[in-house]
Amino acid sequence: MSERTERARQAYEAYETSDRELIESLLADDLTFYAPPDPGIDRETYFERCWPAAGHSRSFEIVRLIEDGDEVIITYEGARDDGAHFRNTEIMTFRGDQIVKIEVYFGWDL
Repeated sequence: MSERTERARQAYEAYETSDRELIESLLADDLTFYAPPDPGIDRETYFERCWPAAGHSRSFEIVRLIEDGDEVIITYEGARDDGAHFRNTEIMTFRGDQIVKIEVYFGWDL
């Protein structure tokens, strides 16, 4: 496993355990985050809007993990605390060992 794929896995671990220190170490200061409700938000806004969901997912099972150059593509199935299951795909772009861009594609309920 490469350093980048390991760091991508750690991002999901941070969400499962609400480990803000870990996620902050993974994200570049100039992070840009893209998702349908949040197109192109910065790191500060990411922590305001997205981080509060941390700790509300019981697990993330990675079903696809592909590294291509500076990008890591991850498809995962998650389980929320309320029992709901979902499937998303994300593309994380790295600069060095930090994530500089995240694109999230979601909408599958399982």
